[in-house]
Amino acid sequence: MIDLNLLRALDALLETGSVTQAAERLGLSVSAMSRNLSRLRTATGDPLFVRAGMSMVPTPHAVALGDRVSGLLAEVSAVLAPLSGKVDPAALNRAFSLRANEGFFHRFAAALIVKMQEAAPQARLLMASKPAKDATLLREGAVDLEIGVLGAFAPEIRTRALFQDRFIAAVRPGHTLLSGPVTPERFANCLHVVASRRGLWAGPVDQALAELGLSRRIVAVVAGFPDAMDVARRSDLVAQIPASVLSDDLIEVPLPVRVPGITISAMWHPRLDADPQQRWFREMVFSTVRSKEAGRS
Repeated sequence: MIDLNLLRALDALLETGSVTQAAERLGLSVSAMSRNLSRLRTATGDPLFVRAGMSMVPTPHAVALGDRVSGLLAEVSAVLAPLSGKVDPAALNRAFSLRANEGFFHRFAAALIVKMQEAAPQARLLMASKPAKDATLLREGAVDLEIGVLGAFAPEIRTRALFQDRFIAAVRPGHTLLSGPVTPERFANCLHVVASRRGLWAGPVDQALAELGLSRRIVAVVAGFPDAMDVARRSDLVAQIPASVLSDDLIEVPLPVRVPGITISAMWHPRLDADPQQRWFREMVFSTVRSKEAGRS
């Protein structure tokens, strides 16, 4: 008889490349994970992982299996999950995965973790960064839920709008920009820091300034909004961030030019649509966002 737990073990080993880290991910002891690796080697007739210095590397056969394992696990979970009935959060012992950018986690992660732990003490949450817009992880079942701006996304993906956001400028207390009206000219004459996962130096704000014959001096591009705010609180640079992620120690400055707002949405694969546990998890995220947004308004 095939033990489906071996598929989970193989998936964790392929993802981490480490017996120790795979054991931690699945909540097993290192010795139990080592036994799983031995059973996998016996079942497949392949060593699967071999030593390369201080680390382990997968064999070609393991790499080939890796393209199929995560999809198989997602399909098995979908087949065995009940289609109806209530979820008992107290008995829920599993991990959920959420993919979003640093700004979303900065605002909502702590509240979501507390809310989930109060309702389901044995549930776990894996929060993954979002370097780019890509539906691959949702399609492969590697991510349960993704948060972000829709853009050109896969047509089959389920979506739900969470909240409207807008871009603002953020400065430290005492910044010279606060000493008078924030005109486009005064704004453009400041030094600026922007966040861009793709390393872009210009965006809608710069286009709007250009229409007025102005340009701002961007002296730094950072990876995420928390980094931009950290620069702003330690310097005279002006940070461009969404209003939803503004920290209490910075001061909001409305942009002196008109730029489009953004809609932040949740996205998930249709294979998870009817899963009661996934529905419970999504509602945890939705209600956390609603509570935080209500407190901000």
